[in-house]
Parts: sequence; structure tokens; C-alpha cells
Amino acid sequence: MREKDMFRINGFLGVLLFLLIGAAVVFSFRQFTLTESPVSFVLAVIGVVVLFLLLSGFTVIQPNQAKVFTLFGRYLGVIKHEGFWLTIPLTIRKTVSLRVINFNSDKLKVNDLEGNPIEIAAVVVYKVFDSAKAVFDVENYKTFVHTQSETGLRHIASQYPYDNVNNDYEVSLRQHSDEVGDELTKDLQKRLELAGVEIIEARIMHLAYSSEIAHAMLQRQQAKAVLAARKVIVEGAVSMVKSAIDQLKDEGIVELDEEKKAQMVNNLMVAIVSDKGSQPVINTGSIY
Repeated sequence: MREKDMFRINGFLGVLLFLLIGAAVVFSFRQFTLTESPVSFVLAVIGVVVLFLLLSGFTVIQPNQAKVFTLFGRYLGVIKHEGFWLTIPLTIRKTVSLRVINFNSDKLKVNDLEGNPIEIAAVVVYKVFDSAKAVFDVENYKTFVHTQSETGLRHIASQYPYDNVNNDYEVSLRQHSDEVGDELTKDLQKRLELAGVEIIEARIMHLAYSSEIAHAMLQRQQAKAVLAARKVIVEGAVSMVKSAIDQLKDEGIVELDEEKKAQMVNNLMVAIVSDKGSQPVINTGSIY
């Protein structure tokens, strides 16, 4: 089922036609009362019927709104142009909003690519581009959008890991939200085209580990951060020790054999890398 334009004329022309027919009805009734002519009576009755039919044909279309028309179960067409119109009488009209709509999905509990339980939710922005499909091809297009959005979100969440800890994957849910959002948009568009819906944007708005593993994953992240910090500290400490030994050697302050160099390196590394403040030990030399 696809959109097609519905027959219509300007509503104000319809009002003018209504007034002309109304005047003709009044004239016919007047002639009937004067002459008791059956022809005048029949014309007056027909005119009254036509007036009621015309009244049922008037419709108003608001901005960003469409009305789908059916007559005795047959699809006639759609009016999407805003304004006051006169169309085919006795039709049934269903109104469809063409405005942009957004909704926040519920928080879903799914397993990511690595099998970790996570909580995820998304915001979906969409609008109807084919009102005939939205009315006739699905039972309720808004319910259909919500259901298919959750299905698509579950599918996309299971295709990627929550976090790329060991750089084993090119895309992760936490680090590549834009790429994941683009894939979610494409997936939802395929699912919702049947309902005449265009997906404008779909983005992840909530992402977290599920409560039963959140503490363990937090510890893993903390351990990773500590290791990264330690690596930076050790690299800095090695550079500082090397610089100190080279400066002592270049300026001839003291001659150090390999054993003393090793002892000095050990003491400096402990002093720099240690979390706790180190206590200096002053070597005063031998008494004897």
C-alpha cells in the first residue's frame, strides 16, 4: 500500500457551492408551497441530501499532518497539504502525524559479544514518510516502532563487546558510540520501512554493566588504570636514574663501579616508584 493523492477542491469554493445549493433548496421549497408541484418538492429533497453529503466532505489538514481516506472499505488516497478542503463525502479519515517523534527505549538487559550481561538503552528519532503504509501495513505504527527498536537494539548490542580491553576488536559499545549508533540506525531503517517510517537518528543513551558483574568489572578497570599508571612511573623513573648516573659520570663527581651503580639504581628506583615516602640513609663512611 502506497500513498496517492486524494481528490480535493478548495474548501471555500465548497462553501460557496454549499450556499448556492442551499439557496436552490429554499427556492424549491418556496415554489412547492406556492404551487404544490411535486417536481419542486423532489428537487428540494434532493438538494437537502446533497447539502448533507457536502457537509461530510469538508476537512481541515493541519501543518505536518496527513489524513488517509477510505470509502466503504476501499482506500481512496491521502491529503498531506495543509488547509481547508472539500473531498469525497462519507469517507472515513484516519489522521497521521508527520512530525518528528523521539522516544527513549526501556533499559534492556542483554549479553554483549563476549557474553557479559550489560544494560543498554537508546533514543530513537523518527517520522512517518508514507502515511498509507503506517495505517494499513501495520496494526499500530507507534507500537511497531517501539517493539522493533528494542529488537534492533538487542541485535546490535550482541554484535559488539562492551569494552575493547585488549584491543581485540575494532569497535566496542563504550568507545565507539557513533559507529554503533550508525549501525543501529541502518538496522532500524530496514526493520521499519515496512511501516512507512524513516529513522532520522538512533543513539545509545545508557550503557552499563549489569549489577551482578558491575563490581568485578570496576575492579578490572581500576587494575588496568593502576597498571597503566605504574608503567608511566617506571618509564619515568628509569629515565631519571639514567640521567642521574650519566650526569655524575660526565661531571666527574664520583666514580662508581658496577656494584655501586647497581646499588644506586636500586635505591633510586625504590625511592621513586614506592607509594610511600622513603627514609634517606646517610652513608658516613667507615669509622675505622
